[in-house]
Amino acid sequence: MEISKEDLVRVLRTEGDNDTADKAGSLPDRIDTDRDAAALTAIGLDRTQLMAKLAAGGFGRTLSP
Repeated sequence: MEISKEDLVRVLRTEGDNDTADKAGSLPDRIDTDRDAAALTAIGLDRTQLMAKLAAGGFGRTLSP
């Protein structure tokens, strides 16, 4: 699955997770959850957490399979 870094940061900030949002600056502009799994883990997100955050944030329109 892909998501833009901008949308990820928006979701994190909306949830009040500013520390992780700040760390997301090191991610590529287009995040592929498979390709970038290690980078996501390094900032404190795993695929399951990311999916839950995106679902809660209502950003399904930004996702591509």
